[in-house]
Amino acid sequence: MAGVFVNLAAAFLISSADSAVLGACLALAIATLLFIFYIQPDASDLAPHRSKLDQLMERRDTIYDNLRDLRFEFRSGKYSEGDFNSMKTALENEAAMVLAEIDQVTESQVRRPRGARPLKTESGQR
Repeated sequence: MAGVFVNLAAAFLISSADSAVLGACLALAIATLLFIFYIQPDASDLAPHRSKLDQLMERRDTIYDNLRDLRFEFRSGKYSEGDFNSMKTALENEAAMVLAEIDQVTESQVRRPRGARPLKTESGQR
């Protein structure tokens, strides 16, 4: 009977190295839960980081890359001339629409109200 109690006591006792590892795992688990549930993201983290102009420029570059790839594939014989012309026309039309949108966005950023400018006097003051 005494041997049973000794075995149970040994099973519940943990060596100091094991207790250090167990403590580290427990601390990591608590830190992870705190990070997930209690740290709120900053408002700037939730805001989109790309402007409309950035998105349009990226789209324009993608269309240009597609046109370049289409020309290469046509020259290598992958597409017939009719297919090439129809795909090229579609990409060029899409590029024209994107360029028009870029012009609209940049005009709205550059456009400033124009008022009457004061005339310069002879002394150089306005």
